[in-house]
Amino acid sequence: MFNKSEIEQQVAEFLLQIKAIKLQPDNPFTWASGWKSPIYCDNRVTLSHPTIRTYIRQKLTQIIQEEFGSVDCIAGVATAGIPQGALVAQELGLPFIYVRSKPKDHGTGSMIEGEVVPGQRVVVIEDLISTGKSSLQAVQALKDAGCTVAGLAAIFSYGFDQATENFKEAKCKFFTLSNYNALLKYAQENNYISAAESEVLSKWRVSPSTWGQ
Repeated sequence: MFNKSEIEQQVAEFLLQIKAIKLQPDNPFTWASGWKSPIYCDNRVTLSHPTIRTYIRQKLTQIIQEEFGSVDCIAGVATAGIPQGALVAQELGLPFIYVRSKPKDHGTGSMIEGEVVPGQRVVVIEDLISTGKSSLQAVQALKDAGCTVAGLAAIFSYGFDQATENFKEAKCKFFTLSNYNALLKYAQENNYISAAESEVLSKWRVSPSTWGQ
């Protein structure tokens, strides 16, 4: 069995260490959605660090083996889930496919790249979960193609209630290596942020769409 708390803290440490996650409560970022945010997460940075990349690959693989059992295929969500998914598929010796955010505007017009076999039991790999909408769009595309989606595994989640509700509504299990609460705990204990900054970061998580207005 894997030690969930230990993995959450280790991944939080790695992401802060290599600046894949940046915390700036006093100088917030603006997301593509227009939301103001004191945190920015880009897990693609992990790919440039072999030791961290290997740890993430091994732990995602472990989640699949312990939580989902036997699967036939791994699917990555474009774009950041593609390399992570390919690494996991290689580790498990399984076929790999990936799901686009929208159908191709040429050729077959497909959303899924790779060989899709109807009836296959698939686990989806994502790098980051915010509201879960883009992840669940990929899940639905796989279902529409005749696949059985066992669930989804990701590196990090902001832990929004909206995401939990969206996954519940879609009847899709999901697991993440680390999350926002674990990150704040590690960041404060290791002097990445002060207690006051931690409070600001906690408030953002409660209402991210209106924070900073």
